[in-house]
Amino acid sequence: MRNKPFIASIGAALGLLAAAPVMAKDVLLFNRIGPTKSELYVANADGTGEHKLIATPGYDYNAKFSDDGQWIVFTSERQGLGQSDIYRVKADGSALERLTDDPAVDDQAALSPDNRYIAFMSDRGSHRANIWLLDLQTRKLTNLTGKAPIQGDPNKPDGFYRPSWSPDGKWIAFTSDRNTEWKSHDKGAAWEHLQELSVYIVHPDGSGLKRLSPEGVMTGSPKWSADGKQLIAYQGDVEVSWLSRVDQLSMKATSQIVAIDVASGQSTELTSGPGVKLNPQFLPDGRFGYSTKSAQTTGIMYSDGPKPFPANLREPSWRKDGKQVIYERIDNLPMAQNTQLYSWDQQYEYRYTDVFPMFAKDGTLALSAKDVDTSLVTMNADGSNRQLVFQSTTKCAAGKNPSGQCGDMIGVALTPSWMPDSQSIVFSFGGYWRTRDQNVANVKLIHRDGSGVEDLTSPTSNTGFASVSPDGKRMVYRSWAKGDEGLRIMDLATRQVRVLTNDWDNVPGWSPSQDLIVFTRKQTDGNFDIYTIKPDGSDLKRLTTFPGSDAHAVWSWDGKKILWNSSEYGFKDEAALYDNSFQPYGQVWAMNPDGSGKQMLTDSRWEDSMPAFAPPAALRTAAEQ
Repeated sequence: MRNKPFIASIGAALGLLAAAPVMAKDVLLFNRIGPTKSELYVANADGTGEHKLIATPGYDYNAKFSDDGQWIVFTSERQGLGQSDIYRVKADGSALERLTDDPAVDDQAALSPDNRYIAFMSDRGSHRANIWLLDLQTRKLTNLTGKAPIQGDPNKPDGFYRPSWSPDGKWIAFTSDRNTEWKSHDKGAAWEHLQELSVYIVHPDGSGLKRLSPEGVMTGSPKWSADGKQLIAYQGDVEVSWLSRVDQLSMKATSQIVAIDVASGQSTELTSGPGVKLNPQFLPDGRFGYSTKSAQTTGIMYSDGPKPFPANLREPSWRKDGKQVIYERIDNLPMAQNTQLYSWDQQYEYRYTDVFPMFAKDGTLALSAKDVDTSLVTMNADGSNRQLVFQSTTKCAAGKNPSGQCGDMIGVALTPSWMPDSQSIVFSFGGYWRTRDQNVANVKLIHRDGSGVEDLTSPTSNTGFASVSPDGKRMVYRSWAKGDEGLRIMDLATRQVRVLTNDWDNVPGWSPSQDLIVFTRKQTDGNFDIYTIKPDGSDLKRLTTFPGSDAHAVWSWDGKKILWNSSEYGFKDEAALYDNSFQPYGQVWAMNPDGSGKQMLTDSRWEDSMPAFAPPAALRTAAEQ
């Protein structure tokens, strides 16, 4: 059993530019994938009269009208980025009120027809997504789906999402991936999970659970017809739950809008043709509205054609009379390095970083600038003195790195690993992830000023994700070639290579304090887990055993902790609704090197990963600037 994190309210903002040479808190950097801006807008159903709902700034989303049109409930991260609570406001934007107050994820609220209750998704108590009810008069909370007859197998996906009240208030429809399997896309070749979803209905007292949509597909976001006899939802192949949440892949995905007969469970397709269609709702004039999301078309659509809405909107929800629609307008521009995030553990100050952060002994931070073009850059811990070290070839024509090198290969620069003298960096360059079978990649060494780049492994195969030993004499890396898979160790003086493992192993990291290597292994059942092994190949230990994905493990700067990304508590929402989020279920965890003391460090609805504790040298350097 994994320990729950110590949850605390967010403290005062303590910047990296502290006045004292030693900060009051340790800093945890990690990457987050999600919109950098989300604001609520209301418009007439034809797209005219658009106006911002709330004058005060906030990170707001997932809004819905009450049945009488007087109130709007929505989710906001006004208490700190990543910490979501339910709010309500009058339809004119006045009388803003916070309804929930918990460090857990509270989201996807819907008001009952009499405005007495809200049904919402929350992972409070268990870190798993459940449907909760809040009595707005007594403030009593009830976990609607937390009872044994409704709960599924805890070792499988077991989330409950997107509640919707029937017009008479006697039923609640929702979606769930309960009792499905942890499956990855591309027939199990990848580690990002698919999400199989079904539509269910249940009475508000938890009785009468009934599934209305078929197994083996993705059916989401149900809404009731005015007479309570039908539900409208989106539906598609399970693979669409992956394709639709990655921008460059969404053009390949198709889902349709379906009507589901509540009595029989029979469904009828209401749309046809390509494209991802989401968020449907019946309208009183006989039409229905929905949203589209793909690289070609994004916005609000109606069954009788499109209307002039902006492209960057998400989650439309119509007033019951169909005259107005509320939605969020999002911005996916990169988040600034060191943006303060909500801290679930009061020991640490949480801040945003670009990917693969790695600190040198002198406190300099190296990372892959994915938010720009995935080149290799260095900077001080506070983000100042940013220097380009190696230019990725995605923008090579715009300027080469200081050594004049741009590389003969097409690719990105990943996983920097510092030499002990803080003067040189080992890194990976080339085609990785989905392109690894078609592209070459190798490990390189470069001076921190961008000069003297040299190949450590052959540029004719695909190797990468290297990590240097504490003494700088060896490095471990992964090899990707048929018949030559697994981890390899190179003597950096002689360039001699020996085999460490021959399995599907990746992202190795050499402990900074002992002769121990952490890495991720794919099991025969498709599961990914964290292992450690000694450099001589002895003492192999499996540290995680959960059936989902545990991956991307790294060491803390002092070698006392292993940090990694885990899917243990599952999705917090329907996967198809995310934007460019590869593993939206992923949260940051920490454990001891022997696998004990597992602790979840983040609890957001977004993908949190790529963690790194800032060492004292980095904090001192930042304080001196």
